[in-house]
Amino acid sequence: MRISTIQAFNNGNQGIQDNYAKVIRTQEQVSSGKRLLSPADDPVASVRLLQLDQEANRLGQFKSNMSAATNSLNQEEATLNSVTNILQRVREITLQAGNGALDSSDRQALAQELTEREEELFGLFNSRNARGEYLFGGFQSQTPPFVRNPDATYSYEGDQGQRSIQIAGSKQVAINDNGKDLFVDVGNVNRVVTEANAVNTGNARVSLGVVEDKKAYDTQFYPNNTLSITIGAGGTSYEIYGDANPAVLLASGTIEPNDDKSQQIRVAGVVVNLDGDLNAGDEFSITRGAALPPGDPRIADSGEKRSILQNIAFLRATLENTGNSTEDKLVRRDKLAVSLENIDNAMNSVLSVQTSIGARLNVIESTGDENAEVSLINTKVQAELSELDYAEALSRLSMESIVLQAAQQSYVKISGLSLFNFLR
Repeated sequence: MRISTIQAFNNGNQGIQDNYAKVIRTQEQVSSGKRLLSPADDPVASVRLLQLDQEANRLGQFKSNMSAATNSLNQEEATLNSVTNILQRVREITLQAGNGALDSSDRQALAQELTEREEELFGLFNSRNARGEYLFGGFQSQTPPFVRNPDATYSYEGDQGQRSIQIAGSKQVAINDNGKDLFVDVGNVNRVVTEANAVNTGNARVSLGVVEDKKAYDTQFYPNNTLSITIGAGGTSYEIYGDANPAVLLASGTIEPNDDKSQQIRVAGVVVNLDGDLNAGDEFSITRGAALPPGDPRIADSGEKRSILQNIAFLRATLENTGNSTEDKLVRRDKLAVSLENIDNAMNSVLSVQTSIGARLNVIESTGDENAEVSLINTKVQAELSELDYAEALSRLSMESIVLQAAQQSYVKISGLSLFNFLR
């Protein structure tokens, strides 16, 4: 093979430039601490690093989401603790109001405190989180969920949605609870209407009906709309029939004489009291509130649900509007019993959501630990792919420097070779 002088010069020059480029690249790696200076250095590792960067950004967003969710849930939990404390005080007032030694002024004082407690609850139901979003409005987080109407009643203006936030690749957590499920749709124990037949010859009255066993009520009352209690001969027994066709005897029993002339009767999950003298043939009815005709004024107090604010207003009106007559005392007894049961239902509803919040906070905590472990693994893999092994790099830099020096020295010698040097 014939090699020209110019070819020898070019080959030597190219060799020096290639070796110099290697030295410069290794020196840049050492100074930056990075193994990959461009995607061309390792295309596969570069793609993997890009994926890991994207995953790190996702984990950072999840961490931010978990912080926002934790703050919102902690604030909701604190709000519900305050609601529970108020309901506990309302329960104490209800029990206190049943004291027969209280006079009208005492009951008015208790009613005034209920007014303040009602206002306090109204404010709590419209609480916001740190971002200014209403906690209990469902998806409607920018407008107050509860509003006071001109007639002093309350309306829920939110929806039944539940906002969620993503805290992991396939995991979301709810960050609020809607006020309708929590504060409005509270089970009402007084979901039946009771009435004494106008032609009864005895003077007994029937108390408000209380649903003490909802399962029995749901399965045994239906398909009847109304149950009829008929007093037997001598006023010493009773039979209860439904209005379904054919009528079926649902219950019967003996009326035991007692000093206060009060008889407690249970049927289909409902309990009522008959107070006063009972005569043969007297009849009393128990009607499902849902079966009342539209527009019946009794529907307001006999619905399947009764909101917390509505129940407190019901209790307050009871204390304000009942006097000291025997009838008033019996009415007050019945309404206080209903209020007490409904307050317990409300407290159970709040407690159920508090339990759910605790579970959600636990999920956030455990997910945060999982994300932290994934982030640590990602950081380790990123370091393995991108960070420089200084021992190897410095050794390589030394070797490449020696090769460069050798190339430079050999170039000097080769550049001095020429046929003209032998023609002297």
